[in-house]
Amino acid sequence: TTHYLFIVVVAVNSTLLTINAGDYIFYTDWAWTSFVVFSVSQSTMLAVGAIYYMLFTGVPGTATYYATIMTIYTWVAKGAWFALGYPYDFVVVPVWIPSAMLMDLAYWATRRNKHAAILIGGTLVGLSFPLFNMVNLLLVRDPLEIAFKYPRPTLPAYMTPIEPQVGKFYNSPVALGSGAGAVLTVPIAALGAKLNTW
Repeated sequence: TTHYLFIVVVAVNSTLLTINAGDYIFYTDWAWTSFVVFSVSQSTMLAVGAIYYMLFTGVPGTATYYATIMTIYTWVAKGAWFALGYPYDFVVVPVWIPSAMLMDLAYWATRRNKHAAILIGGTLVGLSFPLFNMVNLLLVRDPLEIAFKYPRPTLPAYMTPIEPQVGKFYNSPVALGSGAGAVLTVPIAALGAKLNTW
């Protein structure tokens, strides 16, 4: 029980770190042009936290539990913006849970082999997370309308979206995000596992 309570505390704090590390990428007014950065930072955060605490408990399913806490906490943030009068689509909540389930599956299918969880699970997170989030962003009602009609009051002038740049893709951000995420999450997750053994 203590282990799981500990995970709850760390998952909440890691969500805060995720939001503060690049909070603008959660918002419709900048999410499209930051998709690659979003994919790398968020998949790395998920892989590191999920691997660390899944190996900490040794129980398959812990990664999904971790991602669920992050999801709930971020939906609370979305609700806060909605309560302030912003539209429902103003904040796009990342889709962490399916990727975490793949990591749990890798750990379970390899009979709790931590190296397989890091290599296979980390790769699956890096490859799947950008795809799930691209689908999520495609469901936004009208990103351009939301971006220009409801700019955030805290958005600096130099980050105000310019119409030709919003929603425009160069060099397939899905491919870039997936590739970079897959490459970077494995060594970073391995570092997290190494710290877990110290």
